[in-house]
Amino acid sequence: MKYCQITVASLFILAGVAQASDSLCQQKADAIRHEIDVAKKHNNQRRINGLERALTEAQSNCSDKMLRSAHQEKIAAQRAKVKEREHELAEEQAKSDDRAKIEKRERKLTEARAELKKLESSRW
Repeated sequence: MKYCQITVASLFILAGVAQASDSLCQQKADAIRHEIDVAKKHNNQRRINGLERALTEAQSNCSDKMLRSAHQEKIAAQRAKVKEREHELAEEQAKSDDRAKIEKRERKLTEARAELKKLESSRW
């Protein structure tokens, strides 16, 4: 009986490790499939068509290295955008007393930082 419990526990652990070690491409395909299911529940045929094309593309042309590289490029671009927004805000604060313009620049900077944080927390 003890061996049976140990074996069952080992199988659950191995299943968890296998699931955690799914490739990034597999995770992306799974996420697209999930979105397809959601679109089907909402009868959104255009979204379904687009997601099915995306799934086909992901299955035929995906590599983990490519996904990581593309993701790092997106992060770098967003960091540059944050720096640009910081510069714009500093410039506006230095040259203008127009509170509305300064608040607009602050809002844009906040949005850019939120997008960067979102990108940094995602895997692909």
